[in-house]
Amino acid sequence: MSDANIRIPAEARDRLAEIAAGEGLSLRAYLARLADTLLTPAERAQRAEQARAVLREWSGYDPSKAEEAALDAELDRRLAEAAAP
Repeated sequence: MSDANIRIPAEARDRLAEIAAGEGLSLRAYLARLADTLLTPAERAQRAEQARAVLREWSGYDPSKAEEAALDAELDRRLAEAAAP
């Protein structure tokens, strides 16, 4: 496996190195493990579609894009209302 150089702010590097050391890992090993645990946008979209398919099969619920948007807007409204002083 070849190495790559990634430029990040020193503060970010130092923070990541401290987190890695706290877990008994080198920064290189910590970043490799972190990369293995995260999903790419394509992988997230694929998993979301798989979850929707399972939900449709299980419940029969299959909202349209317009219904999803309306539900999202209602959730946003309720969250804003709950967060208001």
